[in-house]
Amino acid sequence: MKTMKYTVLLMFGLLLSACATTIKSDVTAFHSLTAPNGRTFTIEPIDPAMKGSLEFKQYAGLVRGALIGYGFRADTSGSPDLVVHMGYGISEGAEKIRSYPSYYPYYGFGYGYFGHYPYYGGFWDPFYYPYAGGYGGYMSSYTVYTRRLELNITDRNGTRVYEGRTVSVGRDNSLPDVMPFLVQAMFTDFPGQSGVTKHVAIKTGERGSGNSY
Repeated sequence: MKTMKYTVLLMFGLLLSACATTIKSDVTAFHSLTAPNGRTFTIEPIDPAMKGSLEFKQYAGLVRGALIGYGFRADTSGSPDLVVHMGYGISEGAEKIRSYPSYYPYYGFGYGYFGHYPYYGGFWDPFYYPYAGGYGGYMSSYTVYTRRLELNITDRNGTRVYEGRTVSVGRDNSLPDVMPFLVQAMFTDFPGQSGVTKHVAIKTGERGSGNSY
């Protein structure tokens, strides 16, 4: 019985670990971008209030590195070919309810008789329903946040050539922790097919960081 107990707990732990190390994002882009051809760019905030923000500079550095990786060049002349307008944010938390089926095993303690001797110890009760769900199982609640990254790119003439949105819903409300994965998702197969939403799942490599379930 103990072996069964530990096996079930181990499987449940592995399940939680697996979903706790993945950030899932939806990326949608509309664009008319052509090959980089060495074009230069600069990054500006969509919200003027963010100009000079240290947080903005940190996130802009991630975007800058991604663009350079695709063959664009950071502008040093003050007259860039492209202007990348960047915005980001995170929503207030929203409560979610998760229900569990009634067949989940429960391990507790009980009093009974083993042969002719009284017995008090652990047991497995497959018919245990700890909450008001009764035969429907039980429920738990948790809070999720919507994290977003937005990029709009215009050319030298002020014509918009790219609009991209990355949206991710998860339990991590630390935008600095999640932003590297939002940027990575945005630049997965950049610029991608115009007008199509792609679903990107990225392993964080750190337990509990940015869990997306």
